[in-house]
Amino acid sequence: MAVETGSPSRRAPVTRERVLRAAVELADRDGIEALSMRRLGQEIGIEAMSLYNHVANKDDLLDGVVELVVGEIEPPVSGTDWKSTMRQRVLSARQTLVEHRWAAEVIAARPNMTPAVLAYMDSMAAILRNGGFSVDLTHHAFHVMGSRIIGFAQELYDDSGPPPEDSEAAQMMLSQMLAKYPSISEIAAQVAHDDATTVGSGCDDQFEFEFGLDLILDGLERLRQAQTISGHGAAHESA
Repeated sequence: MAVETGSPSRRAPVTRERVLRAAVELADRDGIEALSMRRLGQEIGIEAMSLYNHVANKDDLLDGVVELVVGEIEPPVSGTDWKSTMRQRVLSARQTLVEHRWAAEVIAARPNMTPAVLAYMDSMAAILRNGGFSVDLTHHAFHVMGSRIIGFAQELYDDSGPPPEDSEAAQMMLSQMLAKYPSISEIAAQVAHDDATTVGSGCDDQFEFEFGLDLILDGLERLRQAQTISGHGAAHESA
């Protein structure tokens, strides 16, 4: 039986759900690296060993927090076309992962999909199938959307670092980069100098995510209407 050592406010019954919610709160506040059995026990006010009455091990804990986070994604809206439903679902997933910035890394690193992730992916496949996509095209859609289907994407640019120093040496380095790599430097300069709060300019992560998502969905809609992909066609349908 778990022995609680904290204040009276911490003396609610310790359950698996309480343990997992405390783990999510800890990761939100201090980062996923801070999530250990010892720290989690301190958060709840119990001995670390007592946690094993509710989670089998660290892997079980991580699977559990993934289940909680994915469970926050809004369910599909009924009565809309496939593209609107898919867009709403993906953007809801993105909003959830923005609120829990560590979650994308954990979801991607889990060796197996948890039941909540499997249910989410199944619902996304159902949106496509009910929208008129063949099995083959649904398969291709999952590949092209990749991690974006669950609300995150591998970004090419990382502009989260410190701004460049406004010094003579920094300006000389920038000039050398412009001369040696003119095209990529032009893009980097545009990202650095544009106002990212203006829609369509700068490196606004939300805008860039939606821009890519809409390109993919528009392309999939054209393929749905054609229902054929060169070199594949309905070959997988008969399998």
